[in-house]
Amino acid sequence: MATASMVLSDDSTLSKLDHLLLRLERVLALVSGLAVFSLMLLAVFSVTGRNLMNAPLPGYVDWIEQAMPLIAFMGISFVMREGGHIRMDIVVGQLRGRLLYIVELVTTLAVLVLMLLLVWGSWAHFQRSFDFAAPMWSRDSSMDIALPLWPAKLMAPIAFAVLCLRLVLQVWAYGRAVVTGETIAVPLIADAATQARMEADQLSENN
Repeated sequence: MATASMVLSDDSTLSKLDHLLLRLERVLALVSGLAVFSLMLLAVFSVTGRNLMNAPLPGYVDWIEQAMPLIAFMGISFVMREGGHIRMDIVVGQLRGRLLYIVELVTTLAVLVLMLLLVWGSWAHFQRSFDFAAPMWSRDSSMDIALPLWPAKLMAPIAFAVLCLRLVLQVWAYGRAVVTGETIAVPLIADAATQARMEADQLSENN
């Protein structure tokens, strides 16, 4: 999948909402990247402490557990907008025009239903962990240094809720495409040659 965006824009309300949501998605993706970078620093600090002073970072595994939801979930809506998730294009890639938009609309609706269920389930999981009356507002904690687990559990429903907003926009966009034949605010399917050209153009711009 090419890293360059293939999402078209215009002056419509749909496109404006797409770019507004994109700002939030980029922030969440940045948070996810910073979490990866922080774990790298923690690993260096822990290994250095173990080798030089025989004192690795206390609770290193606990901090990894806290950061994993940031790494795993925060960027999923941004990747969905860019069409970067793994997908089976063998059949869909052969479709064109309104038939393609209808198939994309149906599958996007199915994903939206699934994600709404995941928001509900993950929020319930967070609520079982959070308690204002408990120490550090937490009913459970990590094994080593007793970090409260509710902040990590809260990341999932937040990320899934943002993804639901993205899916709602894409359902709107595919429904609009079925009627008008124009694709706005959804990733376009590119063939291998187009992807290669886009990647080459992006590399040349970075250089």
